[in-house]
Amino acid sequence: MLETNAIVPVSLHYWAGARAAAGVAEEEIKARSVAEALQLACDERSDPHFDKVIKASSLLIDGLTAHEEDLERLLTAPVRVEVLPPFAGGN
Repeated sequence: MLETNAIVPVSLHYWAGARAAAGVAEEEIKARSVAEALQLACDERSDPHFDKVIKASSLLIDGLTAHEEDLERLLTAPVRVEVLPPFAGGN
């Protein structure tokens, strides 16, 4: 039977400006979904700048581009989330 209220490790890996805003390169948060893990990370810091960076960042979940429905999906196993802030540059 699949447990839908499982709390699993979400490994958050911050890159560039997200790393600077977080103050760490990575952290592990136990949560039911990626969205919940990100909210817990924001709540822990109580930093509007960090919140803004997280909201503007692109996310990869286990190497795949995350969409809104992916963030809300209940987790059944540990995941790795790459937090990629917007990058300056380009033409």
